[in-house]
Amino acid sequence: MYKILIADDEQAIREGFAEYARFLGYDVTEAEDGIDAVQKSRADDFDIIVLDIMMPRMDGFSACKEIRRSSRVPILMLSARSEEYDKLFGFELGVDDYVTKPFSVKELIARIQAICARAKPEPGTENSEDGHETYENDGLLVDMTARTVTCDGAKAELTPKEYDLLFFLARNKNIALSRETLLSKIWGYDFFGDDRTVDTHIKTLRGRLGRHKEHIVTLRGVGYRFE
Repeated sequence: MYKILIADDEQAIREGFAEYARFLGYDVTEAEDGIDAVQKSRADDFDIIVLDIMMPRMDGFSACKEIRRSSRVPILMLSARSEEYDKLFGFELGVDDYVTKPFSVKELIARIQAICARAKPEPGTENSEDGHETYENDGLLVDMTARTVTCDGAKAELTPKEYDLLFFLARNKNIALSRETLLSKIWGYDFFGDDRTVDTHIKTLRGRLGRHKEHIVTLRGVGYRFE
């Protein structure tokens, strides 16, 4: 089972989640604020970190930024707000998903399961000399086996969800993919959001690809195509 770090200044939320998650067999560590979360993330290896945005001493965004300095561990953010600006800012920092308060523990567990499952390396196919499944074109190298992306010789740091999205696009190059298809294939049928989630992830993914963002073409009224 997965190791989870949950940081929230509301004790009832932490303990309610931890009790149910431990009942299901998960290893849960609690943190009462952002500083506590950063310290515990550095002291142990977690499969996913759940951060509340509004916390004393250090908020969730600041904690995410500190964690991202040394780790690509998936991060799920808890928020009492649903404004698009907050979500875009979080995705730019490397947040993988959002859950808006109030939420059910079962929904949060479902999101965690989906994120952790997709963060695992996918089995590659022998498409290159070293057996790696890759896509390469004009300075862009996408290695789906090693889960790395290189842009003009420089390694691009993506979140686990951005890796999954880019890999799926690359595997289906020159095919029109609807937002609904991307939601079901990348986020899974247990995802509780809407297709704007795809758009925000595409925006941050393009930002990380630099000049290679032109590979991801918007199909108005449909979705996206990787060329």
